[in-house]
Amino acid sequence: MFDDLKVAIVHDWLVSYGGAERVLEQILKIFPQAQLFCVVDFLAEQDRSFIHYKKTYPSFIQHLPLARSYFRYYLPFMPLAIEQLDLRPFDLIISSSHAVAKGVITSPDQVHIAYIHTPMRYVWDLQKDYLEPGLKSFFSRLIFHYLRSWDVCSSSRVDRFIANSRFIRRRIAKTYRRKADVIYPPVNTKEFPVKQKPAEDFYLSVGRLVPYKRTDLIVDAFAQMPDRSLVIIGDGKERKQIEARLTANITYLGYQSQNVVRDYMQRAKGFVFAGIEDFGITPLEALSCGTPVIALGKGGLKETIKPNTGILFAEQTIESLKDGIFRFEERQFDPQVCHRYSEKFNPDRFCEEFKEKIAHILFKKSKKIKS
Repeated sequence: MFDDLKVAIVHDWLVSYGGAERVLEQILKIFPQAQLFCVVDFLAEQDRSFIHYKKTYPSFIQHLPLARSYFRYYLPFMPLAIEQLDLRPFDLIISSSHAVAKGVITSPDQVHIAYIHTPMRYVWDLQKDYLEPGLKSFFSRLIFHYLRSWDVCSSSRVDRFIANSRFIRRRIAKTYRRKADVIYPPVNTKEFPVKQKPAEDFYLSVGRLVPYKRTDLIVDAFAQMPDRSLVIIGDGKERKQIEARLTANITYLGYQSQNVVRDYMQRAKGFVFAGIEDFGITPLEALSCGTPVIALGKGGLKETIKPNTGILFAEQTIESLKDGIFRFEERQFDPQVCHRYSEKFNPDRFCEEFKEKIAHILFKKSKKIKS
């Protein structure tokens, strides 16, 4: 369908395999001929299978001092870097963006479709989490102001937006004053088969230990429920704070491989999530394993967790989360129902919806050119 198109795919940065990279993986399957551009590419050779070992075209930030370890400190230069990418040879540009990728410069004859994981989170709704008092904070505020202005300005370069959830569609409307279609990200349910044994008596939390994930809230809630066991998997800048809060009923395992994560998902009685997530792939992986979810009823999970697959609690407070746990324990959930529901988000579904949307956009564009 798209074999004759010259396609460029622009991704923010390639350093790990997360939710955004799962989307990128499927887009590359749809467009195997595409060339891949990014701000930086520091993937190890053994981790490059999801981009099909493609050659990438990173920006000048790739070659700046200490970029491998501290590329995020170059955030103020990323708008300039992304604008320097030369995309002139291409007919179709697809950006996969949670930071700056959607800001690439294109010509009137090119079609630019932006798949938005979120508008730049750290300069909009989460900026308070990244600011500290004092002179350093003052300069950070100036930089964030500049980045917000650029983020809004560059949104006008996009021909069509696709959001990863209705929650992000509303954020796109609020931030950019633009409409967006919604295509949910892929969840690889084949890699998370349903549990074959009865659940064990523990709850599970998996995710990066960063402020907005609110793992601290989960820990504090279970610290007040010593008769319930919790296992935490993940690592991040809040690791020391989380470890300092642990009680005897909470086990912290740090970072673990996907095989270990899958094993714990298949054995847990419930998966607990307390953050406001853009979409939330990990809870759906737990559902694929047959494990129901207790999650905050805001953000993308408000759309994906249904009454027969889990419990939503109302507020990011200890009491609200504990109430969610109590209500969860009053219910019974069928692992097979959880798994079948998660299959609605499988990669084949994503690819079909994405191909249909791209074809529709290109068809409308060609009609306009002819008229």
